[in-house]
Amino acid sequence: MKYIGEFRDRELARTLAEAIAREADTGRDYRLMEFCGGHTHAIFRYGVQDLMPENVTFVHGPGCPVCVLPVRRIDQAIALAEREEVILCTYGDTMRVPAGRGRSLLRARAEGADVRMVWSTRDALEIARKHPERQVVFFAIGFETTTPPTAVAILQAAREGLENFSVFCNHVLTPAAILNLLESPEVRELDGVAIDGFLGPSHVSAVIGSRPYEFFAEEYRKPVVIAGFEPLDVMQSALMLIRQLNEGRAEVENEYTRVVSREGNRKAQALVAEVFELRRTFEWRGLGEVPYSALRIKGQWAAFDAERRFEIPDSRAADVRGCECPRILRGVKKPTDCRLFGTVCTPDNPMGSCMVSSEGACAAYWSYGRFRDGGEAAA
Repeated sequence: MKYIGEFRDRELARTLAEAIAREADTGRDYRLMEFCGGHTHAIFRYGVQDLMPENVTFVHGPGCPVCVLPVRRIDQAIALAEREEVILCTYGDTMRVPAGRGRSLLRARAEGADVRMVWSTRDALEIARKHPERQVVFFAIGFETTTPPTAVAILQAAREGLENFSVFCNHVLTPAAILNLLESPEVRELDGVAIDGFLGPSHVSAVIGSRPYEFFAEEYRKPVVIAGFEPLDVMQSALMLIRQLNEGRAEVENEYTRVVSREGNRKAQALVAEVFELRRTFEWRGLGEVPYSALRIKGQWAAFDAERRFEIPDSRAADVRGCECPRILRGVKKPTDCRLFGTVCTPDNPMGSCMVSSEGACAAYWSYGRFRDGGEAAA
């Protein structure tokens, strides 16, 4: 792909690795949380951790939207799908996430529910147009990156008068999760991990800009570097964080300047503000109830809100016993610390969402297999 090769150049990687080794103070440790699952996969795919000094460690964060979705919301999506009049549309990763009683949307489909995998909100709208006799529910998940397309779908459905289209909204917010990791006593009581700095998410930041992270740098003295997804992006961002920590600075820096600006995508932000409002609280897998961390559909668009249109039963199902996905999402444990990993829990038989999602940490460990050769060389 054009312009990608420059960010995967081996000689440049060696030069960056030498600079990091030279500048990392051997008298201290550097624990850098890559919030986004896309960064986790880049680190493992290209062996970035192998190029770091021993005292520079990447900590995996909760930046996988499928992973942080609690079991309860999957159970509710299944309940919607089991209604005879409903066609439930969802992205592929959510199909296999384990829910209560060992169920999943994939299993619900095998048992007769009309669950359809879609690539975009446009696909869900098209299904609604083709099936006016059915209720089409789009199972919306994701951080700020995927929220604008959901807003567009609701506005388009309103313009067309698609009365059989609605959204089961599960969009969550990155800054609230970072704040929870830094501040929440509940997380600290659950073996919260010390984090020295953050690799800020790139796609999310393309929408919201770098400005929202300035609060964390100023109030909590935690540097943030917005990082691209290529291996040299990650390495350069790690070097920028190390320099900030060495100099006692805590600022927001933008390594991913080719995509991200301070202000972000104002058109996308305006669409989201038109359609959505903050929820008072929302449950995250691994973090518990996080205040003002998710969005719901505004009353103006209530006709397209599946939670208002349908009676959805509550669920208190728990994660699979022994699954460490919640602690992995907090950065407390690695996938290899979980006794289910690689035994009963594999991509073919996932016990937790971290093994299911294409951005999950367990999926990264498994896909690139670095744990198989000597343990934690890349962990």
